[in-house]
Amino acid sequence: MASAAEQLASNLSFSTFAKAEDLKKRLWFTLAALLVYRLGTHIPLPGLNPEAYAQAFRGQAGGILGLFNMFSGGAVERMAIFALGIMPYISASIIVQLMTSVVPALENLKKEGEQGRKIINQYTRYGTVLLGALQAYGIAVGLESGSGLVVDPGLFFRISTVITLLGGTMFLMWLGEQITSRGIGNGISLIIFAGIAAGLPSALAGTLELGRTGALSTSLILAVIVIAMAVIAVIVFVERAQRRLLIQYPKRQVGNRMFQGDTSHLPLKLNTSGVIPAIFASSLLLLPATVAGFANTTALPSWATAIVAALGHGQPLYMLLYAALIAFFAFFYTAIVFNPKDTADNLKKHGGFIPGIRPGERTAEYIDFVLTRITVIGAVYLVFVCILPEILVSQTGIPLALGGTSLLIVVSVTLDTVAQIQGHLIAQQYEGLIKKSKLRGGKRGR
Repeated sequence: MASAAEQLASNLSFSTFAKAEDLKKRLWFTLAALLVYRLGTHIPLPGLNPEAYAQAFRGQAGGILGLFNMFSGGAVERMAIFALGIMPYISASIIVQLMTSVVPALENLKKEGEQGRKIINQYTRYGTVLLGALQAYGIAVGLESGSGLVVDPGLFFRISTVITLLGGTMFLMWLGEQITSRGIGNGISLIIFAGIAAGLPSALAGTLELGRTGALSTSLILAVIVIAMAVIAVIVFVERAQRRLLIQYPKRQVGNRMFQGDTSHLPLKLNTSGVIPAIFASSLLLLPATVAGFANTTALPSWATAIVAALGHGQPLYMLLYAALIAFFAFFYTAIVFNPKDTADNLKKHGGFIPGIRPGERTAEYIDFVLTRITVIGAVYLVFVCILPEILVSQTGIPLALGGTSLLIVVSVTLDTVAQIQGHLIAQQYEGLIKKSKLRGGKRGR
């Protein structure tokens, strides 16, 4: 039988949305914030030669710069003030999460609730400043090493570049937090989503132009569209799928009254690690090609040139390592973000237990067993979604607008945002029902 929340969700209509004034304000704020972000991706970094930089970027678009350019909404391609994007914040967040499972002091902060979370968030901001400054300085030095990329190289250019790029990242971090608190959805995820979605129209137009000129057949384009729709359906299904463990709570006596024990569920997502394994695997595999591109290829030894060639997009070694790294990071990151022992201890503390499983260590072992099995399914799913676009590109030559990583981000963020909008509408319906019941109770009292 459907729950009350599910019944309310099925009854949502346009009239409910029209009455949701707070939700509309949040949506308008979110759209305005994303518009500010998109404008910032077109403000160029001072002191650059645009023509020389555009030519240099085209030679490195297939490396890690291309991945960063996708996440930054084209800001790297234009070397705009938001060229670093939100990636330093994401990297700092991942590092802090990893450290919470290694450093006892951070692990204790994580257990302190809201206050501990605020302190961990502050550490994440400090890490963002450090990583952003290092990356911005590296970009400044790299730009100066290029031929004719910088109009007036020197200390002033490096300082101004670090201040500008780091300031852009900190502004985006603040903007993401504002979207989360005053808008709708997760602000950081929406900023990445907006950057990826901004490149879709031009990529789609380029594909259609190839079809018009005859470079790609119409049947091939239609087949790719059908495959893309099927992959999106798979992503939606898996991202919403859960393995629910039944939790029971014993009967309790209050005074002379005996209350029946409650039952609930412990939801375990099939893909607990999210999109992090794909991002990590892509970054690691694209790093050798990027370093080789910046270096003088004629000066590289033959073995290094062979490795770089074998790690190119569409090569068998690249796909094999890509799949292996995705599977590894899926298990590794799941182990970091979900601790079966802590979950078992919390259940035992509140009197909950899994039927047929002894509380404590046996419960932790059972949760870990179930989590390992569903992580296998999640890892296979991630490998499938990320490898399939690579196979299509290598076999057909069609320039796909969305790779596996970006497709995962777009669909996941869309699902999360729609769920939050639905949650606001359900909350409003609850408030409306409560007000009606109070009015009816007041009329009966009279």
